Amino acid sequence: MLERFYRELLNFLNRQVHDRDTAADLAQESYARVLAAQHAGRPVLDARALLYRTAKNLVIDRHRRAEFRRHESLDTVTEPEDQHAPAYLQPEEALASYQTVSAYAQVIENLPARCREAFVLHIIDGLPQAEIARRMGISVSMVEKHVVRGTLACRRCEYVLNGTGGRPGGKGR
Repeated sequence: MLERFYRELLNFLNRQVHDRDTAADLAQESYARVLAAQHAGRPVLDARALLYRTAKNLVIDRHRRAEFRRHESLDTVTEPEDQHAPAYLQPEEALASYQTVSAYAQVIENLPARCREAFVLHIIDGLPQAEIARRMGISVSMVEKHVVRGTLACRRCEYVLNGTGGRPGGKGR
């Protein structure tokens, strides 16, 4: 019964894919699927409609696969020189940054408690010295001394990290 639709289906598929051999393959696959459905005991009310719907779905699937597979050959793709990851994402740079931050954190952690508190409030939190003095119950002059002490400790750390031996502009003794 399905055989009478073969030529009609083949012409339909040929108009869809513009290739007689591909159309013949799709027609055969459509017939195989419809016959498999019939043999599986599924009731087929309109064999012609099922055959055309199956064929149309196969054409859509073929088109989707072709779109998915369409890409540039890996042999022709070249990586431009300017498309490297930013320096901060490079492993060596990330490690150096981590070590630098750890060194500064250690220096700040080693400051006396009140000095550390004033330094962090001013440098990290950005509070004015007068506000810090009010919060801590000390004079503005004392806040200035704490901030200077913390700043000097961080500069010494910077000189050590940069290899200048702990003194600005020179090597260690």
